[in-house]
Amino acid sequence: MAIKTESFSIDGEQLLKKVKELIAEGNIRKITITDRSGKELMSFPLTVGVVGALLLPVLAAVGAVAALLAECTITVEREVAE
Repeated sequence: MAIKTESFSIDGEQLLKKVKELIAEGNIRKITITDRSGKELMSFPLTVGVVGALLLPVLAAVGAVAALLAECTITVEREVAE
């Protein structure tokens, strides 16, 4: 499996919704959130089998960060078949 990196620029209000969408896709290895100046605010790995209650603390932290940001970038590492 190869790793593909994608970035999305979004406003803080959409951050939690986008992270939930990405997690639901299932092929995400890592999500990194940076502010508009490029400073990394948080980064978390997603492994196969991480679901439900184990994601609640991560989603709560993302929600807290989203409340403080006007604009941010989400960088996603995905597994893709070669």
